[in-house]
Amino acid sequence: MATTTHTARLGLTDLIARLDAAVTDRNDERCCLGVKDALISSIGEGLDIEARFLEPQPDRYARHLLHRDPAGRYTVIAMVWGPGQGTPLHDHAGIWCVECVYQGHLNVTSYSVRGGDPHTGVVQFAQEKMISAGVGEAGALIPPFEYHTLANAEATPSVTIHVYGGEMTHCHIFVPLADGSGHKREYRELCYTPTRAA
Repeated sequence: MATTTHTARLGLTDLIARLDAAVTDRNDERCCLGVKDALISSIGEGLDIEARFLEPQPDRYARHLLHRDPAGRYTVIAMVWGPGQGTPLHDHAGIWCVECVYQGHLNVTSYSVRGGDPHTGVVQFAQEKMISAGVGEAGALIPPFEYHTLANAEATPSVTIHVYGGEMTHCHIFVPLADGSGHKREYRELCYTPTRAA
């Protein structure tokens, strides 16, 4: 008689338990390393995210809230990127973030400030590096290193899991000036994409 083997998959509650343990460190760098390890290992062990959190939007990338820590230490968001979708150059409003690819591939381009003041006026950026990140690959942004762009590298939707050191309700985007002299900072409200009921 044949036997059936079921492979247990990790759920969101398992990830949250690992993140709770990781964010106890008060040092941002060590905290991000712990969060990064938690994301990479969870995805590698088959983290199962409900399908309703993996749905793209036709006009822009989706931001699905997965978990808001009751103590306010972090939030977990699934971002779903349709073909051709990405972000403008932006900051993280002074909040650390760890991002890990759950499905597909994402092009991540980081920037450093070359001149000007990103808090008050026109700023000049220098591109640092661009990586194409695949499933289970993660990176961290720890202010003041917090400027980058993200773009789906696939012809099908890609998904990333983001853990923020708080709740990121806004950021600033940097719009290229027509004369090529730099980028102008603009405030941008962030909202969550409505998710259908379970």
